[in-house]
Amino acid sequence: MSKQIWKPGNMLYPLPVVLVTAADADGRDNILTVAWAGTVCTNPPMVSISVRPERFSYSMLKETGEFALNLTTRALVYAADFCGVKSGRDVDKFEALHLTRVSAEKIKAPLIGESPVNIECIVRERKPLGSHDLFLAEVVAVHADAKYMDEERRFHLEKADPIVYSHGTYYACGEALGTFGFSVRRGRPAHPSQGSGGAGGMRGRRCGK
Repeated sequence: MSKQIWKPGNMLYPLPVVLVTAADADGRDNILTVAWAGTVCTNPPMVSISVRPERFSYSMLKETGEFALNLTTRALVYAADFCGVKSGRDVDKFEALHLTRVSAEKIKAPLIGESPVNIECIVRERKPLGSHDLFLAEVVAVHADAKYMDEERRFHLEKADPIVYSHGTYYACGEALGTFGFSVRRGRPAHPSQGSGGAGGMRGRRCGK
């Protein structure tokens, strides 16, 4: 197997693409598209986002220490791209995209009504790292769209058609390949190459195909 050696760079793909909502102390808000977002801790629940200081929302994040993560879907892919290339200095993105401002429970920044999941966050630490500042934040409230909840109160985000981002392209997610622990579940092959169709008859379609 032949592989090329490249210079150091950020090659961790695909990534979740989220719409970050923030507001300043005077109530002026904005939507920022962020692909550099991630889970940090379970207890307390914490997430992170990385933002360049020159971005319009940066001063809002630094000033108030609050933001919301709004998960994106196929229906929101246009908004995700628009909010990543248009500056809040020039346009009200809620108005331009006909998105619904929804009041949060714990923070002053608005939530996006069209998003299936809204995660309210309070910044606990800001770390300047170079080109980006890392905002470590505690999750203080989560809003989940009830239409994706089943009779057993399990949430099915996959029904909202979530999207991911990889090397400048947005992708829809494909078929499920397995559930947590399938590789050691009794009665299942130890590896997808063993047995017909692999574990649980998985077809192996990749995200975005």
